[in-house]
Parts: sequence; structure tokens; C-alpha cells
Amino acid sequence: MSLPIEDLTPRQIVAELDRFIVGQNAAKKAVAVALRNRYRRQQLPAHQREDIMPKNILMIGPTGVGKTEIARRLAQLARAPFIKVEATKFTEVGYVGRDVESMIRDLVAASVRLVEKERMDEVQEEAQRRAAERLLDMLDDEPKPMRKRTVKRSEMAFFESTIFRHPFETYTTRSGDEEGDPDEEIEIEEIDEEKAAEQREDLIRRLNSGELNSRIVEIDVEEQSNPFVQVFSPQGIEEMGFDMNSLANPFGSKSSTLKVTVGEAKSVLVEEEARKMIDRSSLHRDAVHRAEQTGIIFLDEIDKVAGQHGGSGPDVSREGVQRDLLPVIEGSTVQSKFGPIRTDHILFIAAGAFHMSKPSELIPELQGRLPIRVELEPLSETDFTRILKEPENALIKQYQLLLGTEGISLTITDDGVDEIAKLASIVNSKIENIGARRLHTMMEKLLEEILFEAPEISQKQIVLDAKAVQDRMSNFVKDLDLSRYIL
Repeated sequence: MSLPIEDLTPRQIVAELDRFIVGQNAAKKAVAVALRNRYRRQQLPAHQREDIMPKNILMIGPTGVGKTEIARRLAQLARAPFIKVEATKFTEVGYVGRDVESMIRDLVAASVRLVEKERMDEVQEEAQRRAAERLLDMLDDEPKPMRKRTVKRSEMAFFESTIFRHPFETYTTRSGDEEGDPDEEIEIEEIDEEKAAEQREDLIRRLNSGELNSRIVEIDVEEQSNPFVQVFSPQGIEEMGFDMNSLANPFGSKSSTLKVTVGEAKSVLVEEEARKMIDRSSLHRDAVHRAEQTGIIFLDEIDKVAGQHGGSGPDVSREGVQRDLLPVIEGSTVQSKFGPIRTDHILFIAAGAFHMSKPSELIPELQGRLPIRVELEPLSETDFTRILKEPENALIKQYQLLLGTEGISLTITDDGVDEIAKLASIVNSKIENIGARRLHTMMEKLLEEILFEAPEISQKQIVLDAKAVQDRMSNFVKDLDLSRYIL
């Protein structure tokens, strides 16, 4: 079974990550090597692949420096199933809460969605054709063009025979008596097939051009009813799903009638037709295989379960969570509603700030399961400046696009960007260092009035330089104690 493994070199992977993430070259290199190793493994014979285990990664660094973003962008680049989970959500077996195996089931569910989307994209063209046919049948309510023709009474009797009926029921009215000379000519009215075809073509043209998008139609759609309930299992609280369509349901599949515009009906019908064309059992097999071979789990806040603290409260299960993580990360089989899932080749990227604890306080067995250790550097003022301007999804570009919808052109000069970065760095150093997330707060405060007044503002060209940034931010940066509550 072929897998969509990217064959990018580590240098190319780092270059792709550089488009969205500033700095942190050591972490980028580590994940680039991990991704390339997956490609290398797939080139080996099947009997040798099983012995090549992924080298899991432990990222160490303060919040807001790019740990999560690196893992998320890597998964997008690899087209791999990806989930982000917090270690603090898990509890030791025997406590009420989620057990660690639930993240494997979540990964497979994400893989199913990913594969389903890919399969639907593959049949999109045929699904659009089928949906268009259904829409045309709904919209084709105009009277058919008719024409008159003269036939002999004997021919008319032939048309009315039980098996030789005209496919379009062409005769609708006729003149003359029911009984008479078989050779007598009578006049009938039938559908003009040539003009009917032209009428259909015109309807297709109007549908494709969007002329009919505002018209209201009624469509019948099947409801996706696969309910889930939470149950207590020996492993903790789990979700159990029931596929009602596969059971002996006396009511059959439920459907509902929706009144929507033609434009909305197109997307609904295309999705429904695409789902009908997908083999669900094959989809689930591929999704399980994809999760097992290329899945990535980002395990955040791993430092919060570090340490062997005794006492009451949540601390009591910290070491227990670590011990529960061991078999899952090392390689085990987890049961799910899609079948058994092997975790041997899933890549785990653990991350934590380790402010209150150290990586060495993790139990030795877990440290051994995370052999690659990468330390991410705190962001400097220069990094903040680059983050605001350089990435493809840079924060300033986002606000420019948002205000552009109101017809406003926003420009922040280079010295204005430097001033924002400087203020963010100062606030991080004096209050709490939350990394690049501080820039979101600074930009919101800087542009708060502009964003509020944008629909009515008369000035469509707005330029913010360093002085304008200082004037707008001075009120709450002046008193850092007050900023503790504002920022």
C-alpha cells in the first residue's frame, strides 16, 4: 500500500518551515531529519522496515517560541495525520479521566477525516456531474416545447400498444374520433426533442454561469447519524460509537428535506454524491495504515507531569501518567472502533517549557523513549520584528487583509514595526514571558480603535510610524503593574 511520503531533503524541509517560522534552526533540523527518515524507511524492503523505529523528539523551550507551530507545519508538509494533545488531560489508570491510549484513537479519527477528504477530492469531478444532473432535474420545470405532426390512425394505435410506448410519451392530444378508417390521417402533438435538448442545454448554461444561484430548491439529504456515548471502561472514560445504518434499523436511513438556494445546494449535493462513491471499509483500512506508518502526535505540556511529587490532588498521578505513556510511545497495540492500531512507527514530539521542573525529572524509561532533545531559544526583539514581517502568514499581513475588506489600506513603517517589537520585548521581560503570543495582544491594542471605526472611517490610507505606535500604546505600557491585568 503506497503512502504519500514527501521526498523533500532535510534542507528543503527546513526551507519550507522557514516560510512560516522564524528562527529555531536546531528544532527545524531535528524534525526535518525525522521526516526524511520516514522517506528513507519506505525505500527499504518490507521485512527491514519493521526494525526501523522513529526517533521521538523532546522540545524544550518557553511558551510562544514555536514548538507547536513547528510540529503542525511539519504534519501539513508531510500530509500526515496529526493531533495535538496536552499531557495534563491524561490521568493514571484507576482515576476518572482520559487514559493515554485515547490519543491513538483520536489520531486514527483524524486520519479517517484526512483520507476521506483526499478520496472525495479524487471523485470531485464525477460528484459535481452527478450533483448537476440532480439539480437540473429539480430546475427543469418549464413546459416542454411541443410540435404537431400528422400520422395515420393505424400508427397511433401502434404507439398506444402496451410495450411500444414512445419514450417521451410524445402524443398528448389528438384530433379525430376514436374509431375510424385505419388509413385516416389525424393530427397529434408531441415533444419537440431537438428544441427540448436546446432548452436543457440553456438550463445547463444558466446553472454553470451562476444565474440560478439565488433560486430556492428543495433537496433531500441523508442525515449522518452515528451517535457517540461516553462509557466507563477499565482504561477510563471512552467514547463508544454506534453505526445505526449498519444495524437492523426498522426505520432505515433517515433523510431530511432542506430548502436552500441553488448555490448552497450545489455544495451539499456534491459532498453527498462524493460520499456515496467512497468505499468506507477501504477508507478505514487506508486510514489505519496511514496513522500507523505516518501519524504524528504532538504531546504538549509534558513538563506538567514531570517529577515524582507525593501528596494529594492531581500530583498523585503524575508518575503514573508517565508510566502509562511508556508502552504507547515504545510500541503497543491499541483497540479502536476502526480495529487494532499499532503505535510502533508513530512519531511522538513531546514539548514543555520546564520552568518548574527539568527534563531529568522525567522517569528514566520515558527519557529513553525521547532520544532526540532540542532546546528552543527564547525570542529576542529582533525575532519579534521578523515575526511581524517575514512569514507568509505574518501578523501585520493578516491585519492588512482584514482591514482591506473595509477598503482601508494599512501601512506600518519599519520603525513602527521595530517599536512594536521593542514594546513587546519590554512587557515580556517585566511581566510574564509568553513569547510571540505577546505580539497578538500588542497588535490588538494598537489597532483597537481602527478596527472598531473601520466601517465608518473616512480616512482610507492609514500609516503608523514609531511615534504613532508610542502614542497609541503609551496608556497601558506606562504602568506595567496595570498591564499585568490588561495584557
